[in-house]
Amino acid sequence: MPLFINRDQIFAHQVHLLEHKLRSKEERILELETENAILHLRLSECLGKLRRDHEVEPLNQHQHHRDAQKITQLSLAKLLAEVQAVKQDLSELFAVFFSFSSELEEQSKQLLEKVEQASCSLNGRCGDKVQNLQADVAALERLLEEEKEKCSAERQRRKELHNALVELRGNIRVHCRVRPLLPFDYGPLSTSGSRPTSSEEVVSVVSNDTVMVNCMKTGMPTQNKLFEFERVHGPEDSQEAVFQEVKPLLTSLMDGYNVCIMAYGQTGSGKTHTMMGSQLVEEHSAQQGIVPKAAAELFRLISEKPAGTLSVEVSVMEVYNNEVLDLLARDAQASGGEQRREVITNSSGTSQVTSLTHEPVRDASEVMQVIGSVLKLRAHCPTLVHADSSRSHLIVTLTISSKSPNALALARKLQSAKKEMQRSAQKEWWSPGCRRANPGAHRSSNDHLFASTPSSPCRSPSHSPCPSPRPSVSQAPFRTKLQLVDLAGSECVGMSGVSGAALWEVSCINRSLSALSDVLGALAEQRPHVPYRNSKLTHVLQDAIGGDAKLLVMLCVSPTQRFVTESLQSLGFGARARQVQKELPRRKNSTLKMK
Repeated sequence: MPLFINRDQIFAHQVHLLEHKLRSKEERILELETENAILHLRLSECLGKLRRDHEVEPLNQHQHHRDAQKITQLSLAKLLAEVQAVKQDLSELFAVFFSFSSELEEQSKQLLEKVEQASCSLNGRCGDKVQNLQADVAALERLLEEEKEKCSAERQRRKELHNALVELRGNIRVHCRVRPLLPFDYGPLSTSGSRPTSSEEVVSVVSNDTVMVNCMKTGMPTQNKLFEFERVHGPEDSQEAVFQEVKPLLTSLMDGYNVCIMAYGQTGSGKTHTMMGSQLVEEHSAQQGIVPKAAAELFRLISEKPAGTLSVEVSVMEVYNNEVLDLLARDAQASGGEQRREVITNSSGTSQVTSLTHEPVRDASEVMQVIGSVLKLRAHCPTLVHADSSRSHLIVTLTISSKSPNALALARKLQSAKKEMQRSAQKEWWSPGCRRANPGAHRSSNDHLFASTPSSPCRSPSHSPCPSPRPSVSQAPFRTKLQLVDLAGSECVGMSGVSGAALWEVSCINRSLSALSDVLGALAEQRPHVPYRNSKLTHVLQDAIGGDAKLLVMLCVSPTQRFVTESLQSLGFGARARQVQKELPRRKNSTLKMK
């Protein structure tokens, strides 16, 4: 059906809506007119207040200005009064000062006259005694100079005799140490070998230079093999007795020779005990090894030298898998790839480890602290022979640098001493109110006074006209090294019972020890070429093997039948080392090139 829309209703509705909007607008207009009236009232109030403030402000500023002027005038008056008082005090002080200065000047003149009178009387009564004393002092100084020259000559002679004795005994010396029986000597040997596993002692000390090995084989007659060395230590010998045989080499070190002491032998033969001593030992303990005892003896010898002429640095490295590792750098960086170092031969023909860390030390305790802090970083691996076997060669190097006194500094010291003597002889009396009067007269009188007084500074040794002999300034600087080496175990693969990565370690150890044996063989046969560079170990130790360097090999052997093969191998190595012929004794050139 169609829809019918009522238009009137629609229009009415729209009109209603428009009327509603109109009423809303009218109400809003009323509200705005009310707000506008309120704002006009507030504006009129603010304008009135502003006009009142402008009328009152000039009066306040004028009042403040007058108050400030009054305060300033009062302060100035007070300061002027204080200044007048200070001026009065200063005038009084100046008056007192001038009175005291005149009095002090008069007293100084009187004291100077009395001193001159006393000096004249002393010259008259004791002049002969003073001259005799001066003559005695001059004679004693000449005698002291002669005695010092004799002492220097005797020291040089002792140095030459000592080095000649060491060279006659051999620049390469071999000592042997037989350890006592230990608990692991009684353990079973888990290898598939046919040799006996008995703990019977087959290595014995015959004398202080001979060791005997009883070679027992099943079904074969007993054979005894004798080995002779410079010194043989038995199981009963203490650490101190072992070090006493090593101690003379440190004197050669102080004379400018490189010295190396190395321990050679199988794992568990006592190398580390001989070199380092027992763990956790106290300082000055009888169980200390060669390293701490050598450090203590070295600093004792240094203490006998003039202070400041010698400095010592320590470096610790290991040769592991034919790589040189700087343990001090490894301890500082705690990373495995940053401490590898290369060995080079410099222009002087000596070996040098590049970028090696050197720690300056002042006594033996600091040396052991440095070594103890990095020993835990050394490569170790358990084997059938020992539960904590070292898998690398440990090299501790103590570098001693010596420098002669600076001639220029010595000349300046003598010149300053002379000037000090002249100043002491030219002392003058001074008063605040006058200039220095007649310096020449005072100088002559004081010179006369000091020349006649036995206790004057001119007669002291430090101000003597004929100074005592000084150390020679012509001695060139030198640099020597003490290398202390704890080699890794020299046993065969079957004895160690290792596999995998440890097998490669054993192979590298045996190759480096074989290279060391080849170097000693080349020296013994006097070959024109010595293969130092066949191994990093021999390259590092090049300066300590051969030539005029002093090398001591400490053979450490086990006494039991269980390790007789390894003991024979170590003793054979020592016998080959002893075959190195000694060069003709020659005087050491002290002008070694500084690195």
